[in-house]
Amino acid sequence: MNSREKQLAAFNRLLDIMDDLREKCPWDKKQTMESLRYLTIEEVYELGDAILDKNLEEVKKELGDVLLHIVFYAKIGSEKNAFDIADVCHAISEKLISRHPHIYGNVKADNEEQVKKNWENLKLKEGKKSVLEGVPNSLPALVKSNRIQEKVSGIGFDWEKPEQVFEKLQEELGELKHEINASNIEKMEEEFGDVLFSMVNYARFLKINPENALERTNKKFIKRFQYLEQKAKESNKTLKEMTLQEMDVFWNEAKENLH
Repeated sequence: MNSREKQLAAFNRLLDIMDDLREKCPWDKKQTMESLRYLTIEEVYELGDAILDKNLEEVKKELGDVLLHIVFYAKIGSEKNAFDIADVCHAISEKLISRHPHIYGNVKADNEEQVKKNWENLKLKEGKKSVLEGVPNSLPALVKSNRIQEKVSGIGFDWEKPEQVFEKLQEELGELKHEINASNIEKMEEEFGDVLFSMVNYARFLKINPENALERTNKKFIKRFQYLEQKAKESNKTLKEMTLQEMDVFWNEAKENLH
């Protein structure tokens, strides 16, 4: 059996198991698309964690969980006579072929940027009224900001150089400082949002994913803070009983020892 045959056999096994569970398991029989939705979101976040941790064993496991959910939705779709897993596969295949005319047609695209521009233009030709229609409303704000800027860049609405974006960021910081000095909370929030939006834009020009960057910092902070908590415990103190100077000693140790 060659590699492709093994892959198809493994996928077929999963489909058979899904059929069994949907028929025989009380929990699986009860599930709906709506009840699975929040679980799917959780699984995708767990996959994201494994990717950031560069833990390939966990990536494999989490991909399995996500794949299970895809198969589950397709099974429910087939029960409603709406679609099945074959329809799902064919639909994405047709979309990929139509969105890659530089591979399956006679359009030229010599670099990644040209591919992105072709992609957004094709979506408009498919009947979308706005290039921003494909940005889900429920995305976290930071991720949404990045996707918005990627999409408008795809049709040429963008800065030409990173220096221009940095200048815009400095301008937004100045406006934020002005509102802080004026103690205008509503305006402060507005300008703070503009600063974050500009930071996300600048990250894009630096080829940095802002969500990944912030999450790495979150993880780094958590490790260092938990080190601080452990050292406080070893000193028979609570953090509230420690001075900032004492905490700084352990914090600096954490910076040196944890990466």
